[in-house]
Amino acid sequence: MTTAARTVSRSPTIILVFLLLAYILNFLDRQILSILAQPIKKDLDLSDTEFGAIAGLAFALLYSFAGVPLSYLADRTSRSKVIAGSLAVWSGFTALCGVAGGYWSMFLYRLGVGVGEAGGVAPSYALIADYFPPEKRGRALGIYSLGVPVGLGTGLLVGAYIATYIDWRAAFMIMGGIGIVLVPFFLWVVKDVPRPAGTTSQVRLGEVWAIVSRKPSFWLLAIAASLSSLCGYGLAVWVPSVLMLSYDLTLLQAGQFMGSLLLIGGVIGVLAGGHFADRLGHGDKSWYAKLPALAWLIALPCFLFGLTTNNLWLAWPPLLIANAMNILWLGPIVTAVQNLVEPAKRATASSMFLLINNLVGLGVGPLLIGAISDALKSTYGLDSLRYAAIGVVLFYGLAAIMALVASRFLVRDWIDEPQPPMAEIHGSRLSD
Repeated sequence: MTTAARTVSRSPTIILVFLLLAYILNFLDRQILSILAQPIKKDLDLSDTEFGAIAGLAFALLYSFAGVPLSYLADRTSRSKVIAGSLAVWSGFTALCGVAGGYWSMFLYRLGVGVGEAGGVAPSYALIADYFPPEKRGRALGIYSLGVPVGLGTGLLVGAYIATYIDWRAAFMIMGGIGIVLVPFFLWVVKDVPRPAGTTSQVRLGEVWAIVSRKPSFWLLAIAASLSSLCGYGLAVWVPSVLMLSYDLTLLQAGQFMGSLLLIGGVIGVLAGGHFADRLGHGDKSWYAKLPALAWLIALPCFLFGLTTNNLWLAWPPLLIANAMNILWLGPIVTAVQNLVEPAKRATASSMFLLINNLVGLGVGPLLIGAISDALKSTYGLDSLRYAAIGVVLFYGLAAIMALVASRFLVRDWIDEPQPPMAEIHGSRLSD
């Protein structure tokens, strides 16, 4: 048995399961805020703009920028330990949100959640890329990306039930506590893939930036994903409030309605994205960009119809399709970014992609909808949030155009690899 085999005894599937659990908590902790918007705004006396800043800007500021140095640290040291430490930090600050007494304390606690979550995603992408061969990487990253819809949907449902039967503060404390309990188990199970001696010390931040910044596909995919995330994060934060204000649903009803859309539609979209990207991209790498573009072109009219109709029974089917198409990009585009650099540089490159994506998507999306809503409130009253959301949805069209242009450069920028580090160690398991 090789040294590498002795060092890493876990199967890729087990590693993927624990990374997925952490990712579910990642999105659950950030999304639970949206279903609690109305009671939080009432208790803390917040405007839509102020809540949008807490939900988006406060989280995105340090989440976006801290991701680069934390991922750089992960590439040079231990990816699994950086992820575990990040899980402990964001879970702790999530629990603290439950004791916030006003706008600034909640803003600061959300900054802390953002700092913690900054170190979780990019190193996880890199670990998955190390454990799974290229032809299965899209599906593996697609399965990992299930953390987004499952975390979003579960956050809405769990938050709604806890807030209804206890209060909104308990929701933050309980969810934060679960993450803290998971940390020691994560450290025990998830191990790094042994990398060739000297490769970690050779990773240079400036060198990675020089590589990705010269590739048009990186910029085009990052901007396309950012515009999609601007819509997706903005809608995820505000649509529960739209349902409560414009459709007169209770907090629990809004959580059930949105939770069903995100869990069913989101899971289908993520799995379909990873599956079809690997099948189509095996012969033509441009499909890793074309597939998300087609999905966004479908999502746009579905969101417009679902948000403009006054009948929730008619709104649910197109919104289900829209939520599936909205999130389909995760597996294909994340896979493409992994293959724009050499294996040792993946976490750092991913963090640079996420910096752009999250700064625009998380930082701008919720705040933009909140600001537009406040500006329209004198004209449209309780429907101002709905019209603000409808306007933002138009960015999906621009995201699709950027992705289609990216597909022209992706084949040229792609770095092929003969076999990943884990292929020889877990060869039989990778084919399961």
